[in-house]
Amino acid sequence: MSSSMARNLQRRYGFNKKWGEDMKKKKIFIGLITFVFLFGLASIAVAQVIKIGGLKDTTGATSDVGKDAALGQEEFWQYYVNDMGGINGKKVKYTWFDYGYRIPEAITKYKLLKRMGVIAIMGWGTGDTEALSPTINKDKIPYVSDSYSAHLTRPKDWVDKDGKKHIGTAYNLFFSSDYSTNARSCLTAWFDKKWPSHPDYGKRKPRLACCYMFGSPYASAPIAAIKNHAEVLGFDIGADQDVSLFAIDTKSQIMALKSFGPDVIWHGNTTMSVSSTIRDSYALGLKAAHIINNWGFDENLPRLAGEAMNAPDALTVMGATPNGFFGQECDLMDKVVEYAKRVHPGIPQEKRICRTVQGWSNGLVLWEAMKRADKAGDLTGPGIMKKGFETMRDFHIGLCTGNVTYTSEDHRPTGGCWVQEWKNGGFHKVEFVDVKGRWPQQWASEWHGW
Repeated sequence: MSSSMARNLQRRYGFNKKWGEDMKKKKIFIGLITFVFLFGLASIAVAQVIKIGGLKDTTGATSDVGKDAALGQEEFWQYYVNDMGGINGKKVKYTWFDYGYRIPEAITKYKLLKRMGVIAIMGWGTGDTEALSPTINKDKIPYVSDSYSAHLTRPKDWVDKDGKKHIGTAYNLFFSSDYSTNARSCLTAWFDKKWPSHPDYGKRKPRLACCYMFGSPYASAPIAAIKNHAEVLGFDIGADQDVSLFAIDTKSQIMALKSFGPDVIWHGNTTMSVSSTIRDSYALGLKAAHIINNWGFDENLPRLAGEAMNAPDALTVMGATPNGFFGQECDLMDKVVEYAKRVHPGIPQEKRICRTVQGWSNGLVLWEAMKRADKAGDLTGPGIMKKGFETMRDFHIGLCTGNVTYTSEDHRPTGGCWVQEWKNGGFHKVEFVDVKGRWPQQWASEWHGW
């Protein structure tokens, strides 16, 4: 091109150095706009994913019940909930960690989950849940635990009868009757249904003794309540026996109990050590009945206890059952079984137990609370509490659980518990004990929080 033609093009079309620079600027600007637009779309997509955390014990002192519970909650959150549309169309991402039933590890993993941006957590043990409670409530993260300690049921600060001040646990929740209600229910069911047929009925007071790990916050949580209830019902109370959660030999504790001669023994531990105590009771001829908190009473107990629960002269063994056993005929149980088969096909169905059902039950109340809060436009920690949980009145979970109610004053979900018995190769209902209905004044003003 001649120099004259180039000058003509520059005059006609403005094709000069400045024009080239302007075009370069335009390209950069368009690129930035495109990046912002695409990043915005990605941010919107990310915002549709709701993060929920979990802390479980699959290797520590309560792993005998923790493994199956962890499987159940994974099946529930990561698969069932998302198949059902998540949180009103928003997908759920569930991330959980094993903390080995060690409180320092639970605190570390909690901090990690918080940094990951979870808006709610499925917790586990009593010691770690109670230790984390002040932090949870400061952070306003709903924490639905597998600890059902009555200590976690008072949302507001309170003062007990001895003048001791307690900090409220506004962000702690669970679906089940609390441990103290379980203990009162079990003792009442034995007193109602078994004591009247005892040869000494009407001749003396019945006798209660308690076996549990003294140093375990879980195992010791309802001891004050069951001893109080024993006084209400007119029992004599023997010396407590310290039984480790790891115990496989409890003969010394059984020999100590024989000198007192209890008619009924309360067990506060988990399945493995409870089975050891029942086996040794049978072997050493202690014919007392056994009543057990929910984490010690499951499908594995009669397998581990052997003749003590299955022989013709088997001992009476009863326990708190706040939900159905795995595969039992209940609303929604078909889904529990279906997802257990689908997600973990390598685990035989006969190895699955009611801990899976407990995992689903806790998940169902949090899921409902989150859906309500999201519908109200407030899917935050405070929103999940105020516009979710505390709007529930007799909410039906299914899975043979009790209907649940939460208020701003009281986080005890239900006022009673089914007590069942292992007999003739199966679990059988003994009695539903409505603690709230039978002792309404004590329930309302005396028994809340311990």
